[in-house]
Amino acid sequence: MVDRNIIAIGGGGFGRSLGNLKIEKHIISLARNDNPNICFIPTATGDNDAYKVNFYSVFTQLGCKATHVDFFKRTIDLESHIANQDIIFVGGGNTKSMLAVWKDWGLDVILKEAYLNGVIMCGVSAGAICWFEKGISDSWAHDLAIIDCLGFVEGVCCPHYDEEPNRIPYVKKILEQHLIKDCIGIEGNCALHIKNDQIMHAINFGDDKNTFHVKLHDNEISHTEFPVISI
Repeated sequence: MVDRNIIAIGGGGFGRSLGNLKIEKHIISLARNDNPNICFIPTATGDNDAYKVNFYSVFTQLGCKATHVDFFKRTIDLESHIANQDIIFVGGGNTKSMLAVWKDWGLDVILKEAYLNGVIMCGVSAGAICWFEKGISDSWAHDLAIIDCLGFVEGVCCPHYDEEPNRIPYVKKILEQHLIKDCIGIEGNCALHIKNDQIMHAINFGDDKNTFHVKLHDNEISHTEFPVISI
């Protein structure tokens, strides 16, 4: 049986800065070979060209065989291409629009098959929450919202937990309204490693960052830190 791995990044990484590339190197270290095939899916930013340039700059430098998938230009054969990858990296942006496009093309089903076959799934922001049952999304300009996601793993995920001032109050509000029973809050410059559908640990690649299990207990919001490794 192959291992199934998800690395959900709360914020940061190559889309924001081409700095020390700690989380990118860590993701590559989980691959089954030294020069892994990695495919970038930047749907959430409408296949933004600058984002793709950063991706290729980083991952070719790190010895990967890098490719990407476009949906707003001519689209390649998704099934054969995704099956040939070691790592899938999903960029940030508009989660709702991204998932709608994926489902129309059948990419949601193709990614699930790849995940079950051991392809590492990772991404930042929209690319972090998409793997969960639900996510806290800023796809709408006026407010945050709970959005249905792919459901590869259980739970509700909120990225940018410490980076955007409306995140913590919104999670508190929806917990108090019993719209969700708990939430995973991932800080910026932190990621969550889920292996075989179980949370392993948070990955701190910033300045003392962590990920929290957030829930309502005796009418109070509680934050329980997950075990964390620093890289």
